[in-house]
Amino acid sequence: MSGLHEECGILGLYSNSSGALAETVYYGLYALQHRGQEGCGIAVCDEGVITAHKDTGLVGEVFDHRTLSEMPQGNMAVGHVRYSTTGGNERRNCQPIVVNHQKGRMALAHNGNLSNAAALRSELELSGAIFHTTSDTEIIAYTITKQRLRCSSIEQAVLQTMDIIEGAYSLIVMSPTKLIAVRDPFGFRPLCFGKMPEDGGYVVASESCALTAIGAEFVRDIEPGEMLIFSSEGIRSERSHCGTKPRRTCIFEYIYFARPDSVIDGVSVHDSRLKAGRILAEECPADADIVIGVPDSGLDAALGFSQASGIPYGIGLIKNKYIARTFISPGQSSRTDKVRIKLAAVASTVKDKRVVLVDDSIVRGTTGGRIVSLLREAGAKEIHFRVSAPPFLHPCYYGTDIDSEDGLIASHHTPAETAAIMGADSLGYLPVGRLDELNCGMGCCRSCFTGDYPTAIQRNAVKDRYEMKIPKK
Repeated sequence: MSGLHEECGILGLYSNSSGALAETVYYGLYALQHRGQEGCGIAVCDEGVITAHKDTGLVGEVFDHRTLSEMPQGNMAVGHVRYSTTGGNERRNCQPIVVNHQKGRMALAHNGNLSNAAALRSELELSGAIFHTTSDTEIIAYTITKQRLRCSSIEQAVLQTMDIIEGAYSLIVMSPTKLIAVRDPFGFRPLCFGKMPEDGGYVVASESCALTAIGAEFVRDIEPGEMLIFSSEGIRSERSHCGTKPRRTCIFEYIYFARPDSVIDGVSVHDSRLKAGRILAEECPADADIVIGVPDSGLDAALGFSQASGIPYGIGLIKNKYIARTFISPGQSSRTDKVRIKLAAVASTVKDKRVVLVDDSIVRGTTGGRIVSLLREAGAKEIHFRVSAPPFLHPCYYGTDIDSEDGLIASHHTPAETAAIMGADSLGYLPVGRLDELNCGMGCCRSCFTGDYPTAIQRNAVKDRYEMKIPKK
């Protein structure tokens, strides 16, 4: 809620018969809309011909009844909702990316960020590649195409590509005859698949909530390093990259990014957030009259805090459901404007009360300060800010839109100083040492808290490096 830019969402369908798959993907993308609200797209494969429609905007803005009805029928489709982590918010950067090549057509959807994107792009450009987008997804597409020239199949080309690209990538690759799903060896980003009851087809999605939305039966999560190939021959798993890296699932999937009704790697996101709240109550107790959460991802943690502390839980903030998530709009001035109309305090809940305010994160402190002001104006006597994540101290290079320490308030101020800046009476964070409890000890990426990165990092990896203007001489 407090300044993180979230991930993208991907969804793919493989059907045993031809049909109007675009509409099904449309509903699945609606369920993943929380993962990206800047742009979206759908590509459909009809007897080897791939047709795509994509643009900036929400799913309901980019696709209407006429657009969906004009999409061809087919037996495979892939969809994407986007937030721009690398590459600006422009139509050319929307996905899926469609490639037409002498070795065959391909559509690609990607969630995550490559940590070696700059070096790969430079190498490809020096060998003659011409890029049409500024996102690292096109780097993946070029690399797969390049490997395809020397491989006997598209899946072999993808496997070779996994040896070259580094960082976070959950991918769906659609060829004329196959749908391929890939999760990077660290498992940074979630990916799961299910079965369609009508025709025995399959669906792949970033989160299990998308499977539920389209009536698919959840089968399992795709393992870190695993590649699944869906074709007329059935489903095949390629596991040569499994176990080659330690599991490092982004802990913010549990704290913030994912929908609470999703299950990631066997762990309920809702239960994980309840646990975070309970840990906060143990580690950072407060004498208070009421516990409230910041909608939406702070609510579960607030409930957990209440359960563990015995302090009553209440609804202290109301969210305007007709405005996109605050941080989805890039630029601080836009974020600030939206905070003013997004949340309202419930005076009858907080007036003359000592309030525990639970949120998922503090990045810049701007949103948190505004929320504290709203509660003060509504008559709150004390405000004790509790955060279900540790202090955000370092950039993230795996898909979260924080590429510098410059705007991170915790990098420059102690918790007491941050509390004073935001106008809170106290501030407490979730301890780094207890993060593993949120996903049952399976291993998580905590580099944004510790600066310990699982992969080599190119420090010049600025998000908008290809949109920057050249200084005048």
